[in-house]
Amino acid sequence: MWRRLFRRFEDRNSTLQNRLQDMVVHALAAGFIAPGAPLPSSRSLALALGISRTTVTLVLQTLCDKGLIQARARSGYFADAAPAGAPPGAVARSSKAPDAGDWDARIKQRPSGQRNIRKPLDWQQQPYPFIYGQWDVGLFPFRDWRSCVLESLQAQSVRRWAVDHIDRDEESLVTQIHGRLLPARGIWVERDDILVTNGAQHASYLLASVLMDSSTRIGIEDPGYPDARNVFALRDAQVLALPVDADGLVPGPALAQCDYVYLTPSHQCPTTVTMSLERRMAVLEQARAHDIVLLEDDHESELNFAGRPTPALKSLDVDARVLYLGSLSKTLAHGLRLGYLVAPAPLVRELRAMRRLMTRHVSTNNQQAAASFIAHGFHEAYVRRLNAAYKERARVLIAALALHAPSLQPMPARGGSALWVQGPPGLDTAALAARLLARGVVIEPGAVFYADPPQRCSQMRIGYSSIGLDRIEAGVRLIAAELLEMGFGRA
Repeated sequence: MWRRLFRRFEDRNSTLQNRLQDMVVHALAAGFIAPGAPLPSSRSLALALGISRTTVTLVLQTLCDKGLIQARARSGYFADAAPAGAPPGAVARSSKAPDAGDWDARIKQRPSGQRNIRKPLDWQQQPYPFIYGQWDVGLFPFRDWRSCVLESLQAQSVRRWAVDHIDRDEESLVTQIHGRLLPARGIWVERDDILVTNGAQHASYLLASVLMDSSTRIGIEDPGYPDARNVFALRDAQVLALPVDADGLVPGPALAQCDYVYLTPSHQCPTTVTMSLERRMAVLEQARAHDIVLLEDDHESELNFAGRPTPALKSLDVDARVLYLGSLSKTLAHGLRLGYLVAPAPLVRELRAMRRLMTRHVSTNNQQAAASFIAHGFHEAYVRRLNAAYKERARVLIAALALHAPSLQPMPARGGSALWVQGPPGLDTAALAARLLARGVVIEPGAVFYADPPQRCSQMRIGYSSIGLDRIEAGVRLIAAELLEMGFGRA
């Protein structure tokens, strides 16, 4: 049993002692060793696993020091007779015991049934990951980030972030957002107008929770960001699909019906088009005329390699009707889950109270490390590096599509990390994506971005943030070959 159990921990990226410790803890928690029962001796466990007896002894002593097992003189180690957290008299639940009833009847909302962007779990193992929203490990400044994390682990820093912040944010990050990130987008606000979130999506959820109910009409670009659409639908809000063209969101009668409008003017999701300054002014004017509040997700605003960035919609706002959603995850690291929201202080107060009910506050050690990363200039340098790399990757991808797959027409883009690509009429990009995955090529079918997608969606998103420059053309050749086999493209 021990040999087989230990194999389950072999792939873990940790030391031998940590793997052995994890295995013993798992065996105790899973009931493989009954409370009060003896553990194998260090000699027999070492022989069974083929490892040093010294290693086994050190691990067992560590678990004993932590109170997870007990040592008895001249008898060895034993499982704790009263496991931590088990109330007196508690009994293990039989697998045959009746459950709480019909869970289908109890569940009031079913977010699992919503259409979401799907990414293969093993996309990092695929040779041609044309996938959006994931980082390239080769571009990340590990040394700079590590130094900031080490700063946050100094005793004085730990004392500052380790306490329960209840509903407060880490002041050092608010300082950097207030003094560096927002002014770079032309936004000057008070500190009380800023709330740190677990990414821009968390900000959308907070806003929906506080501002929306079944009577609310919320407009969203179509095609648009499916996660935002799903968040608003979960509040029973009336979600209205708004058209998009080469200048971004289109003002008009549909927009005038809305109470709120969610939009991505910097790089529209998913088409990547940048809303022109004239269009921004027109949208703001219509919002004023019809008392509409705009939710600006400043999507990939820093990823701009075609001239000066267009001012944020919030920077043009004169009557506080634009709520601004920013993110560090898009550039720094998606797994970091750090974002921020800018809104009038009375609204921020309610959003902060709602966040406390959900998560209390955002992880403060990550906030502090990110604040140092920005303060030392590492973030600005990293963004410059990303822009240079992404500009070259976009150039190579566009050239490869034109040469090998001319039936695929990318939307012109001024930045970002992906192309929105129109395929030939009749192409089903969901079928194309499935066939390409078998060849190690990952693309994103376009249907999920539409509120009411066509039966066969001929559009797709092809990202370049996660694929090396040297693999782009080879990956496009495979896309072209698959198109040819499906009856599209040229021989």
